Amino acid sequence: MPETIYDVAIIGSGPGGYTAAIRGGEYGLKVALIEKDPKLGGTCLHVGCIPTKSLLFDAEIYDHFKAAKEHGIENVDGMKVNWGTIQDRKNKIVAKHTKGLEFLMRKNKVTTISGYGRLTGPVKNGLLDIEVTGGDGKKSTIQAKNAIIATGSEARMLPGLKPDPTILTNIEILSLGTIPKSLIVIGSGAVGVEFASIYKSYGTDVNVIEALPRLVPVEDEDVSKELLRVYKKRAINCHLGAKVEKVEKTKDGASVTFTSSDGKQQKLEAEKVLIAIGRAPQTEDVGLDKTKIKAERGFIPTNEWMQTNEPCIYAIGDIVVGMPQLAHVAAMQGMVAVAKIAGKYARPVKRNLIPGATYCEPQIGSVGLTEAQAREKGYKIKIGRFPFSANSKASIISNHDGFIKVVSEEQYGEILGVHIIGPLATELISEAVTAMQLEATVEEMMFTIHAHPTLYEALLDGFSSVEGKAINI
Repeated sequence: MPETIYDVAIIGSGPGGYTAAIRGGEYGLKVALIEKDPKLGGTCLHVGCIPTKSLLFDAEIYDHFKAAKEHGIENVDGMKVNWGTIQDRKNKIVAKHTKGLEFLMRKNKVTTISGYGRLTGPVKNGLLDIEVTGGDGKKSTIQAKNAIIATGSEARMLPGLKPDPTILTNIEILSLGTIPKSLIVIGSGAVGVEFASIYKSYGTDVNVIEALPRLVPVEDEDVSKELLRVYKKRAINCHLGAKVEKVEKTKDGASVTFTSSDGKQQKLEAEKVLIAIGRAPQTEDVGLDKTKIKAERGFIPTNEWMQTNEPCIYAIGDIVVGMPQLAHVAAMQGMVAVAKIAGKYARPVKRNLIPGATYCEPQIGSVGLTEAQAREKGYKIKIGRFPFSANSKASIISNHDGFIKVVSEEQYGEILGVHIIGPLATELISEAVTAMQLEATVEEMMFTIHAHPTLYEALLDGFSSVEGKAINI
């Protein structure tokens, strides 16, 4: 019989798991955090959000230096990229924040347990038994009053393919020893367009192949069109409505055969191929079969408080049915679940208030309904649109591409969705999220003072444009 009974045991230490653990400690709960990998942080910290954004920022700096003469900086013609330094900087950022997590666990009195956690059955006498298999294969059991499954996701692969030095997922492409001369990206979601952007900045010949008719298909259609326009300008070749038939190794890399939207078969060759076709939930071996939980294609159904249909078992993050696979979603779900366990105040995660953020160049930030979704739901809508080309701060930073698009309800001015493509869109979207969270109307945002000159005052013109009252166009 285990000596310690935890208030909550969390399986997985990604953004959902570690956030739940910290918040649980802040509530005074006795928390166990179980992690199968050697370090805390999950995909996001080690092979996802954080290292990718480090590479994107360095690529942005490089792009600025290419235009240095325009800004009065001369003698930069001989500059060159030190890829090793870029990789070292990325690794130092990851290491710093990994140590930060270890500190936060100690600070909040969270017990970290190394090993693979599995549920062994439903609650018995108010307790759950969780089996932990260590790296040496030895098994132990911990007991907890509640459990949170936060096991995350893994990159999907095309049938018959496995990751290797040529066929890459988000993991392998982050640690390439050299910048590839050519790259084929299969899939144009956030991962695909971000890596296409990174490597194009460094001079790689990039092709993007997307099965659906447009880039970033979850975004508003106008955003997709603008990204395609800018990518064409950047000489990123995009093949839309294309079905991949096969991927084969070649002497110098790999080839991809696909059927284009006009029905013709094409073949491209490149040094590297990135598979970016989405992520699969990692729930196959967490003991769901020992419980009443019935997964749907690997995803776990929950209620608004992240509770499964098994008493005292919660699920958060990439494994939850119907939610976007985003780190900030997992983190908030973790806070909601732990608040429910601790009997503290919380508000459930609302799907329409989740911001999306894609860090390609130009950046994309979005929240709420697209124009098409609003029409499908039967809303009578008014659309506002404001281009960054008319914003003074965008001129100052030489970043004119993109726009802000506001989707609003016609009669009362309810803000249904905001879609931004352009400079710092991933930061600017926060105002729209706050406005929608607080149920502000277009009229209220029109009379909210925005500092000048800033990028975010473009939102003032964006909201005002719904009523045809934008100042700067």
